[in-house]
Amino acid sequence: MATMRPFRALRPPAGRAAAVSAVPYDVVSTAEARALAAGNPLSFLHVSRPEIDLPDGTDPHADAVYELAAKNFERLKRDAPLAPDPTPTLSIYRLRMGDHIQTGVAGCSSLAEYDADVVRKHERTRRDKEDDRTRHMLRLSAQTGPVFLTYRDRAEVDALVAKAVAAAPLVDFTAADGIAHTLWRLSPDDSARIAKAFESVPLLYIADGHHRAASAARARDERRQSNPGHTGSEAYNFFLTVAFPAGQVRILPYNRIVKDLSGRSPDAFRAELTRLFPLRDAASGQPARKGEVGVYLGGRWSMLELPPPGGAGVRSIESLDAERLQQRVLDPLLGIHDVRTDKRIDFVGGVRGTEELERAVDSGRAAAAFSMFPVSLAELMAVSDANEIMPPKSTWFEPKLRDGLVIHEI
Repeated sequence: MATMRPFRALRPPAGRAAAVSAVPYDVVSTAEARALAAGNPLSFLHVSRPEIDLPDGTDPHADAVYELAAKNFERLKRDAPLAPDPTPTLSIYRLRMGDHIQTGVAGCSSLAEYDADVVRKHERTRRDKEDDRTRHMLRLSAQTGPVFLTYRDRAEVDALVAKAVAAAPLVDFTAADGIAHTLWRLSPDDSARIAKAFESVPLLYIADGHHRAASAARARDERRQSNPGHTGSEAYNFFLTVAFPAGQVRILPYNRIVKDLSGRSPDAFRAELTRLFPLRDAASGQPARKGEVGVYLGGRWSMLELPPPGGAGVRSIESLDAERLQQRVLDPLLGIHDVRTDKRIDFVGGVRGTEELERAVDSGRAAAAFSMFPVSLAELMAVSDANEIMPPKSTWFEPKLRDGLVIHEI
């Protein structure tokens, strides 16, 4: 049974939602965040990335940064202004990117269910990133950006959501990146019906936001330890989420570029790949199916065919293209043993297209690029259900939810 709990969301007024909302804190550098927020004192980046308001070179984890986050949050509450919903409620959050539309339910999920693996994970989190967001949440007493969840489609939930979006939305705008964000605030009765319907959802899966979820759990632990009257029903026992049906979720590839070929020329490396794998010339770098990997070397594309995983008892992770590329090419041929720490490899989200891979190689920033076929949601769920960890940088979810539109105070 999955929880989707109504709460009194803190929100900007509809007319200022576009100005307040911001891209997720972890998809931009400090310089990019500073440029996006320039000239807009209402941008939520002043809260989620407050180092942009401090001198260049400021340590983003310095005490002054978290103090400024709290100060900027209070200023935004006053100037936007941000106001809480009059009653606990759920929201509907629709994303539109080109022809793609996905519509989810925004509310609070249970950290007890997160602990119990009712909310399933597929990514290993980093302690330093958890430290940052845990401290941010505790200093603000708020979760300011949602965790992106998915679940296997449920007709009852779909029907209730479809009925809700027939009404006029509370917020509707298109951001500068072309992604449209539309939100409906549900009545208490509709919220209760959808919350009840979610009780029939057996499992929720984190698609994007593992560090936010892990940080919310750590913030809960700290609040619980300092609260002698802890009951389990306090706001800090829940975390801000938007849950989308799996049939609507889109995963883009997460591509790879490598900075050198371990002393080989592009022609020599291509010849070596040809000896080991089926490799053919290709007009573009876009793989047509699972098992194909586009390889860009010396100004031209080839298509590499990965051998299928063999043997009995193959783990879910071993069937993934990113893992097979790692085990067959990157590790044995290029000596890239750990993609988490090796500085010779970098990653490019599929939203940038194969043109970005070509630019990286043609400019000399990289020696080769590998264009991946996207992981399916069924594969991601299988890895999560097996309690395995996805290969690093193997999924790119797009479009992304924005920070600052729905805030959960703890």
